[in-house]
Amino acid sequence: MIIDFKSDTVTKPSPAMLEAMMKAQVGDDVFGEDPSINELESRAASLFGMEASVFCPSGTMTNQVAIKCHTQPGDEVICDESAHIYQYEGGGIAFNSGASVKLLQGDRGRITARQVKEAINPDDPHRAHTSLVCVENTSNRGGGSCYDFEEIKKIKAVCLENKLPFHLDGARIWNALVAKNETPKQYGEVFDTISICLSKSLGCPVGSLLLGKKDLIKKARRVRKVFGGGMRQAGFLAAAGIYALENNINRLADDHAHAKQIAEAIVKKSFVKMVLPVETNIIIFELNDSLSAPALVARLKEYDIIGYAIAPNRVRLVVHLDITKEMVGKTIETISAL
Repeated sequence: MIIDFKSDTVTKPSPAMLEAMMKAQVGDDVFGEDPSINELESRAASLFGMEASVFCPSGTMTNQVAIKCHTQPGDEVICDESAHIYQYEGGGIAFNSGASVKLLQGDRGRITARQVKEAINPDDPHRAHTSLVCVENTSNRGGGSCYDFEEIKKIKAVCLENKLPFHLDGARIWNALVAKNETPKQYGEVFDTISICLSKSLGCPVGSLLLGKKDLIKKARRVRKVFGGGMRQAGFLAAAGIYALENNINRLADDHAHAKQIAEAIVKKSFVKMVLPVETNIIIFELNDSLSAPALVARLKEYDIIGYAIAPNRVRLVVHLDITKEMVGKTIETISAL
């Protein structure tokens, strides 16, 4: 039995999801003729109270399309220094949009309205034009940390005051919604664009959506085509997304509970220096200075437990819908015996 914690992207479609995929009605999405994709896009937009959405192969694409739509070459994007759009999207902000980045030192990936206000460049030809603010909820590098929604509203007020669009990288927004007992419509009222992922928390094989106003999504569809993201009979993938929205959101509370149980075992180990607070499904812990994260990951692999070294001394474990109660028990037992 392999217990794979390296990411929540490793999930396999359940038999019920596969059945929904096999029964999907499909067409050519580039021509707007795939009924399953059209239904998924409509459902997702409605769920967040937004006007429209566009289906893309990945969260990286939805984020990069949004940035392209909101910026011009030479502009500057404000985000946290650990943000996925900066750290893990291949330098796409520079490559795709010709924009630079103003990095802020947030609290476990979360920035504040005050930081954003101070980071906005003056109207000076010597300085890059600040054109976009991005936040990530939950924060991957922050150990699945969740924003306080009141702070998000304060950041929105700063954006409105300075006429800046506000983008949410919501790769794991579903985890935040469940953990904080919030609603999608709360986020739809605040953000200009939202990227939501189906292939992480919700267990789909592929896919993310970009949500926003109709005019912006029309532009985003063109940018998606330029980026090579136009898909044909992709309704088989959209059917998985529809199934996930109907069945796989509420169960995220189980993942959060399992992550907390595993973290309780980790924090007791003498070789562990620190465990980031566990709010959702991600556990990040730091080892004592003399120990190597890759070495610990290799040791765990001997017991068929797959982790991920995100730094020389930090290990990440991500709980997901393919991690059963029995797997959690074996993981706790193994860690306790190390």
